[in-house]
Amino acid sequence: MSRKPVLALIAVLVLAATGAWVWHQKQSKANPASPASQTSQGAGGAGAAASAPKGGPQSVAVLAAVKQEVPVILEATGTVTALKQVDLRAQTTNTVKEVLVKDGQSLRKGDLLFRFDDRADRANVDKARAQLARDRATLADLQRQYQRALDLKAQNFVAQSAVDASLSNLEAQRALVQADEAALQAAQVALNYNEIRAPLSGRAGLINVVPGSLVQANSTALPLLSIAQLDPIAVSFTLPETQLAALLQATRQDKAEGLSAQVLLPSERGNKAAATAENPPTGRVSFVDNLVDSSTGTIKVRAEFDNAQQKLWPGQYVRVRLQLRTLKDATVIPQAAIIQRGSERSVYIVDAEKTAQQKPVQIRYAFGDMAVVEGIAPGDKVVLDGKQNLRPGTPVKEQAAALNPAAKKPAAAASAASAASSSASAASGV
Repeated sequence: MSRKPVLALIAVLVLAATGAWVWHQKQSKANPASPASQTSQGAGGAGAAASAPKGGPQSVAVLAAVKQEVPVILEATGTVTALKQVDLRAQTTNTVKEVLVKDGQSLRKGDLLFRFDDRADRANVDKARAQLARDRATLADLQRQYQRALDLKAQNFVAQSAVDASLSNLEAQRALVQADEAALQAAQVALNYNEIRAPLSGRAGLINVVPGSLVQANSTALPLLSIAQLDPIAVSFTLPETQLAALLQATRQDKAEGLSAQVLLPSERGNKAAATAENPPTGRVSFVDNLVDSSTGTIKVRAEFDNAQQKLWPGQYVRVRLQLRTLKDATVIPQAAIIQRGSERSVYIVDAEKTAQQKPVQIRYAFGDMAVVEGIAPGDKVVLDGKQNLRPGTPVKEQAAALNPAAKKPAAAASAASAASSSASAASGV
């Protein structure tokens, strides 16, 4: 065998060994917490390495827990309904003579709306009056006859039977006069059916007849007109049965004035519910149903609102906001800081030694991006970003976390909470 191939092979092996040694040195510098370095440390050093990785403290974004009053808000979708609505129908079969109302007109109670052809009914009234006048004249004559019979009986010129007959005729005529008076009243009532007036103040709907139309009594056809009361007005909505206890408690506490309710009208920009004015319509809860709908697990609620400006319209879909109560001195943190593992909830806080410590918490109420919790104190620095790589005892470097300004206002954030989220809060003991 030639010596040149052997020397070449030895040179290749030397170069490979040198390259492996250089690569190992670089890896050792890049990863000082390698098994070899961990072996050279004592028992105390091994525990520190397990809880605090080398390479300096970990940067995290923190936010201090705040103490504030938080309103407990319920929101639900409701439908605006008129407190009073009436369909006007004819009570007599007749022909429409005049229509004195326009579609959509605002009406006051007592306004004249329709006139029918009343000639036949006026004739009946005149006939009844004439009949009454005739029978009253006959009654006066019988009264005189009875008086003469009494005088003759006193002088013994007539028998008692003649007096009794005269009295019988007199009483029969009195009854006939009473019947005539009742007939006249009936004729006048029938005559009044030829005029239809507004039974309540409100807004007229679509008129379904024109002059000359034939209307029939007790007809099941379309009504002549529908009137809906707009002020005050009601909003009907449903709440989950899990909120029933809190709702009833709030209504008992505000029994004198009633539980306050607000309506969030659709905003002019987009479809999200928002207050269209600085002062949204505010009313009071007036009705809570006496049973829970077992098929849906909800209960019906109604609130009444003043509607002088007619912001609310029957049939309109709106959002209703109820403030059940206010949590005093609540500790509030962002929901993003809460770590969820099964049924357990916890947060990382930064202690005085600049290390992360894990604390269990209980959520009392969630609203928007924020939550009221128990288990930490106001002022504790809660880790918002970077908690996924933390372990208890990890040294950290604090950075102020950016928070949505709307989330800092409990009222604004609470207005975004839906009835579903409030239901979950109630189930957890709010």
